[in-house]
Amino acid sequence: MIRGVATDADSKVLKKIPLRKRLIVKTVTTDLSSAMMLTVRTAFPGASLVNDRFHVQQLISEAIDQLRIRHRWEILDIENKAIREHRRRRKAAKSKQEKELIGQWEPQRMENGETMPQIMARSRHIILKHRSKWNSQQKARAKILFERFPDLEKAYGLFLRLVEIFNKKSTPSEARLNLARWHNEVEAFGNNDFSKVLETFENHNTTIINYFERRLTNASAESFNAKIKAFRTQFRGVGDIKFFMFRIAKLYA
Repeated sequence: MIRGVATDADSKVLKKIPLRKRLIVKTVTTDLSSAMMLTVRTAFPGASLVNDRFHVQQLISEAIDQLRIRHRWEILDIENKAIREHRRRRKAAKSKQEKELIGQWEPQRMENGETMPQIMARSRHIILKHRSKWNSQQKARAKILFERFPDLEKAYGLFLRLVEIFNKKSTPSEARLNLARWHNEVEAFGNNDFSKVLETFENHNTTIINYFERRLTNASAESFNAKIKAFRTQFRGVGDIKFFMFRIAKLYA
């Protein structure tokens, strides 16, 4: 295990492995870290570099979430203005009877019983996963959300189309064509956060397309990493690193 992802430090350790053994490595799957990709190219010169599809999908999920957050602030601003107006009316009321007619502030509830700010806050888990995994409550919430904000629905549709491209068993050349069409759709959408996603696709086009050669991901490594993080969380951090590594080896080796 190497501390950090600095290219110089990582490459120095990896180069302790004889070159003939490093040349055996044919494919390395990484996230979109430029430092990690440089390390792979330095230490494994004969390997084909692949950007993990799930990290690529995560990029557009994060862009959609940024759009949701902006709309959430809009909704909160509308509600705050409505509350201020309600207070002004109550304060301006000249009699107790008038105040009773105005009543206490009550937020508008949607057909699923939630207020719009609640829907906006709780929709994060909807847009970060495929609609096939939604439960009935999430489907009802998504219906209201997308009716109110059609641009969010369109953005989520772009995410689904990207997932379909990765799921489809196509050749690299077919995938390149499908991604080019998807790229045009995202470009036409015209959102600034999505433009940043497109820049990443342009910068890492070859390594993203390489996925379609052998359809390899680093899902197993990510799963193992999640287990280690969960184990570390149980003990609220690590005091003795050597003992922690010993426990990890006993549990997962």
